[in-house]
Amino acid sequence: QVQLVESGGGPVQAGGSLRLSCAFSGDNFEAYTLSWFRQAPGQEREFLAGIGWYGGSTYYHDSVRGRFTMSRDSSKNSVYLQLNNLKPEDTAVYYCNADDQGPVTRDGGNYWGQGTQVTVSS
Repeated sequence: QVQLVESGGGPVQAGGSLRLSCAFSGDNFEAYTLSWFRQAPGQEREFLAGIGWYGGSTYYHDSVRGRFTMSRDSSKNSVYLQLNNLKPEDTAVYYCNADDQGPVTRDGGNYWGQGTQVTVSS
């Protein structure tokens, strides 16, 4: 079983920054498409960003393009999401997802982390 553990969330003022991390435990890290999602209270889960397997392309949801940056580090079996210029509407639980079925999709794959809370105030 693949395990994903997110970290790096917390309270932050509007305009501030956070760096979220997702540690991947399992074999063949490069064979997984990895993505970030978030879910705010009373709202559906939404796709934020993803990087395709085997050196695939990076994709961003329009709402975060230019403010959030996703990266992956194969030497650490980790992926990251840099959140800049945060806004109150970014408040949500942020989840890491892994998919072994193909490139980036808006639904993600079968593996999810526990989530990390980001709370933006102003």
